[in-house]
Amino acid sequence: MRDRFMRTIVFFDLPNVYAKDKRNYLLFRKFLVNEGFIMMQESVYSKIVMNSEQSNLLAKRIRKNAPSKGLIQLLTITEQQYAKIENIIGEVNTKIINSEERLIVL
Repeated sequence: MRDRFMRTIVFFDLPNVYAKDKRNYLLFRKFLVNEGFIMMQESVYSKIVMNSEQSNLLAKRIRKNAPSKGLIQLLTITEQQYAKIENIIGEVNTKIINSEERLIVL
């Protein structure tokens, strides 16, 4: 059952020099947080999903809410692949529960 879960990771580099660009950046970031994404590091957010179908639907919502300027990239991997992330430098935020244990299946 563990292989069923997947991670969608969003990498983005959005301009925020002008007020309109900064507003678009903040709106996109707020959209990600409202969708259940957690921040891995600055401009890198991830979310656990049940399967590739949910990941595809999530990608559609991201495309719909993406600002017109900047760079946004999506990567979908299995939860097993995600678990192999190695932290070279820095500390992992242990206050965030970041596993399928917090996923509620209705």
